[in-house]
Amino acid sequence: MESRTRDHFLIGINYWPPEKAMYWWFDFEPSIVKRDFARLAQFRFDLIRIFLLWEDFQPEINRVSLSALNHLVRVAGIANVFGLKILPTFFCGHMSGVNWLPPWMLESRAKKDRFPVFSRGRIQPAAARNFYRDREIRKAQKLFLKETANALQGHPAVWGWDLGNEPSNLALPASKDEALAWLEEMVTELKRRDGHLPITLGLHQGDLEKNTILGPREAASFCDFLSIHAYPGCARWGNGPLDEKIPLFLAILTGWLGGKEVLVEEFGVPFEPPGGIPFRADERKLGNRALATEEEGEIFYRKVLESLRGHGIRGALPWCYADYDPILWDTPPLNDRVHERYFGIFHWYGEAKRPAEAIFHISRGIDHRQPRRDWIDMLPEEY
Repeated sequence: MESRTRDHFLIGINYWPPEKAMYWWFDFEPSIVKRDFARLAQFRFDLIRIFLLWEDFQPEINRVSLSALNHLVRVAGIANVFGLKILPTFFCGHMSGVNWLPPWMLESRAKKDRFPVFSRGRIQPAAARNFYRDREIRKAQKLFLKETANALQGHPAVWGWDLGNEPSNLALPASKDEALAWLEEMVTELKRRDGHLPITLGLHQGDLEKNTILGPREAASFCDFLSIHAYPGCARWGNGPLDEKIPLFLAILTGWLGGKEVLVEEFGVPFEPPGGIPFRADERKLGNRALATEEEGEIFYRKVLESLRGHGIRGALPWCYADYDPILWDTPPLNDRVHERYFGIFHWYGEAKRPAEAIFHISRGIDHRQPRRDWIDMLPEEY
């Protein structure tokens, strides 16, 4: 990471445009990006994590879309105008409970995957090919990395690279050797293009709760820093969706296992929409998933960020920028995953929620105290 920012607690955001969501790159409008990035700069955000939806960027196995790359360069230019940095995330891949894949990434046999698979404009009865063991896929991935790095070569807005969003929700390696071989191949390809930019991999708390083979220790072998996604609402062992201690706990655990600096790359809570859930059918889909009030969310975000900053964690990126526009509610994943509509710290129409106001006032001075680990009663290799 850049040495000049090591004393600055990094606060970023995970970004999809509220009226586009995962359909952004297919229907790109730079005016929306300008509007949103101006707002994020106003609220003192540093870093915007963006997702390079695989099908839009690599529609064919041997071709990267020039128009998508041009859109990405345009996004980087807009970020630079507003003094923001971007963290592009490759191979997306898994996103909000759906696996978004180009058609060439689908298994030929129609078996059901753990998550719904979206390709060619609809949910498909298919599964993802395993990129860890498929040489043809790895060659395609390196092409994607090469063309993207070339397009953004030397761009001042690019802060780093992320090799994937929760990859264990997409595919699992058969062994640590297989995981490490894939990581080495991908990191080497990026470093060949732009060696000074830091590289990470978006791990999630499931990678700490069970053995998914590629965890913090493996990622640390090749990545420059570690990233963890920490959602109290997904931790059955926690004290509920507003347990502010969980992101810090998972960040400390990740750093202990990997021995490198940690970014809490995702954390958050869905909010009650103004006026409540509008349709009874959506209430049934929501089930028992709790939604927070803005007042509860404000306290939660402030406590999480202050605790991370006070324990030497590098930074944090809330999920996510804004609620999604109701025009998208009948499209995947929002048609079934109702809570995903409401994670925004801004309303879909642009007004800030109370957590955004709280984030604006958070101190950015980082505390370099090392987190206490004397409560851990084992060695990392025993975990």
